[in-house]
Amino acid sequence: MFENREQLQEILKKANQHARKRAKESGVSIYYIKGNKRIREDAEGNKFEIVFDATGRRQEFEYHE
Repeated sequence: MFENREQLQEILKKANQHARKRAKESGVSIYYIKGNKRIREDAEGNKFEIVFDATGRRQEFEYHE
């Protein structure tokens, strides 16, 4: 298995970087949760917060960190 937590963290970090690179090269968005917010990041690096209203309608707003 893994010797320590730091080793696992490094492997996960590299996997994340690889997935982001592949998505960008393919021109597709990636989706993730940050600070309890749903985020969509397009291939150009633009970030949008995804929000669902009471009726379930999806909306996106420009996200600023």
